[in-house]
Amino acid sequence: MISRWDHCLGCMACVTACPSGVRYDRLIERVRPQVERHHKRSSSERVLRRLLFATLPHPRRMRALAPLLAVARSASPALPDRLSALPRLAPRVQTRGLIRSRLPRHAPAVGRPRGRVGLLLGCVQRVFYSPVQLAAIRSLAAEGFEVLAPPAPDCCGALEFHSGEERRAIARATETIAAFDAAGVDYVVTTAAGCGSAMKEYGDLLDTPAARAFAGRVRDVTELLGSVEPVAPRGPLPMRVVYHDACHLAHAQGVREEPRALLRAIPELELLEVANERDICCGSAGIYNLVQPEAAAELGARKARHLLETGAEAIAAANPGCTAQLDFHLRELGRPLPIFHPIELVWRSIQAGR
Repeated sequence: MISRWDHCLGCMACVTACPSGVRYDRLIERVRPQVERHHKRSSSERVLRRLLFATLPHPRRMRALAPLLAVARSASPALPDRLSALPRLAPRVQTRGLIRSRLPRHAPAVGRPRGRVGLLLGCVQRVFYSPVQLAAIRSLAAEGFEVLAPPAPDCCGALEFHSGEERRAIARATETIAAFDAAGVDYVVTTAAGCGSAMKEYGDLLDTPAARAFAGRVRDVTELLGSVEPVAPRGPLPMRVVYHDACHLAHAQGVREEPRALLRAIPELELLEVANERDICCGSAGIYNLVQPEAAAELGARKARHLLETGAEAIAAANPGCTAQLDFHLRELGRPLPIFHPIELVWRSIQAGR
């Protein structure tokens, strides 16, 4: 029975597929902590999970480990699957870029103010995909939002929450709520689908009025910008882009049309759709591709092939785990493609429109 839970992606496709509207997401979120409390895992499983939770949610530790991951990647064929998964799947970024990446903590609204938002910098996104966060800050400001990007919290707790590590998830949720409540923002914005999904569930996790109020203010960046009339002119981006639905954005949050609408609004950008198995998970699923590498690899290669079948020149994906997973499997297939967060393309279009 435990192996069945461990092999569940937690992609929440069951939620949107169920004709009776059963909230399988809530069942999964309640069972996984029980598994971690009462099931005795093997020593190798415990060590791996300990390692992952001691590194992934900690930006400073990840930044320090990034050069070592690059070295370990060359040695990964000689390592067991579970130990080799992290260096193999780690985003390929220049160490110099990690050291130099500094994100502004405040950006004033351009033109007529529309509100004040707080951007969750997060852990993996902040360290490995800081250009995404910079594009979000600049795009939100260009659309009339004052943006605060506080350095704390390090992590919203999504990785732990979705893995049944409830005690740690509660601590991180409490810290996240306190940080953004102190900032006095209208919305809390995220660029990572998994983070948005977790923060929107804080009300159930903590079961307090403050947590429920916070959860009601959480928005994915594409969700927020898709809900307002654009004011910043868009310039042309002549490219063929296929959009990949991140499971925790499409299934868990129900955000499907907003990112597509933002991309369609970019002049000369041709938006393509996956024809086969559009809703199949890419296999990233939080730490799934690190603890279940064989099953995840099968899904990753399958999704990569479907994306390539569209003939796209680039991929748009709104979750760092998906980006890393797809990048790896496209390389494995010998057909790498650039992968952008939708907000990066929005910002490029805004720049081109100036």
